[in-house]
Amino acid sequence: MNILVINCGSSSLKFQLIDSGSEKVLAKGLCERIGIEGSRLVYTPDGGDKIITETPMPDHTKAVSMVLSALTDQKTGVIKSLSEIGAVGHRIVHGGEKFAKAMMIDDDVIAAIKDCSDLAPLHNPANLIGIEACRKLMPTTPMTAVFDTAFHQTMPEKAYLYGLPYSYYEKYKIRRYGFHGTSHSYVSKRCAAVLGKPYESLKIIVCHLGNGASVSAVMNGKCVDTSMGLTPLEGLIMGTRSGDIDPAIISFAAKKENKSVDDIMTVLNKESGVYGISGGLSSDFRDLEAAYNEGKPEGIRTFNAYTYRVAKYIGAYTAAMNGVDAICFTAGVGENSPLVRKMTCEYLGYLGVKINDAANNKRGEEIVISEDSSPVKVLTIPTNEELAIARETVELLK
Repeated sequence: MNILVINCGSSSLKFQLIDSGSEKVLAKGLCERIGIEGSRLVYTPDGGDKIITETPMPDHTKAVSMVLSALTDQKTGVIKSLSEIGAVGHRIVHGGEKFAKAMMIDDDVIAAIKDCSDLAPLHNPANLIGIEACRKLMPTTPMTAVFDTAFHQTMPEKAYLYGLPYSYYEKYKIRRYGFHGTSHSYVSKRCAAVLGKPYESLKIIVCHLGNGASVSAVMNGKCVDTSMGLTPLEGLIMGTRSGDIDPAIISFAAKKENKSVDDIMTVLNKESGVYGISGGLSSDFRDLEAAYNEGKPEGIRTFNAYTYRVAKYIGAYTAAMNGVDAICFTAGVGENSPLVRKMTCEYLGYLGVKINDAANNKRGEEIVISEDSSPVKVLTIPTNEELAIARETVELLK
């Protein structure tokens, strides 16, 4: 069965068509600048060249229509008709407390996703637009919603409650939710498979380090804690997001800068993180690593602060689980920056962690990067959120 995986943003739409039997990607692509001048479709069929089509896309319905046309194109398409798409799996950022697993999409599920929109105002409305566009063009095709937050719904109360008036949780559901759940689930399961050990017997820490970044503690196959919170702003220092800060900084900075709270929230989301610490040098770790290697102070302080924060979370989650068997690095930075992995693991001597430099210097490979003598195994595992969504979709259809 072919599964179309859709990841819909406010002005973009990523997609993959996956053969669920072989788990092969038949085609993938991206619609960019939807509703903005200069919109285009980037489409790559398996084994073929990248095809770029620049054309106006006033809305997501037009974008989905173009994706479906590309997939069924006589010359460059990979299927003859839409009937060859068995189901569509949609990535949904926030499921609140309503969803602890993937769901078949119906009107009730759509209403519940809408109810969670105030928790993810930038993401959930865009995800819903993608669902509506697909339902309009493929009314008889089954569709699933796979939630970024679902994997973390196994967290105990002691991990998800904030030190705030309990009434805020009761009235507004203010609590830790966590994100990147599809990735944390996929990588932790792959970790167990690579080590050849039962998933339910392991204590695993997953470091999903991309432009957005989060750490999770997975004990006996269940998430028990994660670094992102009510929103994806909490936790690690990220590309442009601040991560953990003293909450009093918001009002303090607003007064000093003569800005509103909303203005400061924009700074915390879009002008902070490694971009902010580096003095606006870059949010791209390739640029920052070049600066570090050249001995530039902005590169050095950024890498030092970033890896220190990751190592602190690893230490915290080792304590939360009363031990750790394996630590996994994944996502763009985690998979491709030997320097980030090495600097982070230099803090983990107390765990007996020993890194094999030759293995660590590989990029984007599924590999154990610790020495055989290391009691705690350290791995690099490329994430594959699209495949995870396709797998969950297939499970729901059984």
